[in-house]
Amino acid sequence: MAAVLLIAVPQLLSSRIVRAGILSDPQVLVDGSEALRDLQYAPTLAEHRAALERPFGTSWKGSAKPDVTLVEFFDYACPYCKASNPHIDRLVREDPNLRVVYRELPILGPESVNAARLSLTASQAGRFNQFHDALWEAGRPAPATIATAANAAGIPVNAKVSPEVEAELRTNFSLASALGATGTPLFIVGNRVLNSAVGYDALKQAVADARKKS
Repeated sequence: MAAVLLIAVPQLLSSRIVRAGILSDPQVLVDGSEALRDLQYAPTLAEHRAALERPFGTSWKGSAKPDVTLVEFFDYACPYCKASNPHIDRLVREDPNLRVVYRELPILGPESVNAARLSLTASQAGRFNQFHDALWEAGRPAPATIATAANAAGIPVNAKVSPEVEAELRTNFSLASALGATGTPLFIVGNRVLNSAVGYDALKQAVADARKKS
């Protein structure tokens, strides 16, 4: 009997201590879940990191020589991407060592595809930022708003789409699929994958965590 108690009591106390710790600080569960998720993504990110962080044309903002790169897969028709855009711009303004790489993932209909193709065409011409900012300001992709963005970027609205643009879209869909994307926005920073509009604070923390590990 004594031997049974010697075995059972430490196990019982241990489980109670763990339970008490979780109840007093539930963030432990969140942190553990995030760490496990990051470990699961690490092999895929290691395999595809160069492709993820290499911008197409001028589809990027921020530092030319960053110590951290934040990748965003987005759709111009996605309201959550639109809501996230000011947060991304704020991070770029505040952090001189951050680069944001934008990857077109047009999943919300034909006008999304049209906008993505023209955005990448603007990117090839060195005018991505002008098109990008103008279309977010103009509104959801439609013939009129896309024309407004094209005019702001100084490119023809009926510009011929190059094979490189089509290849970029195929690459982006392949990368998003490898990461198990369920929609947009999809953010990648360091070994963290965030598939939702997580907000400024979460993105800033993810950048800080990636910087610590670099």
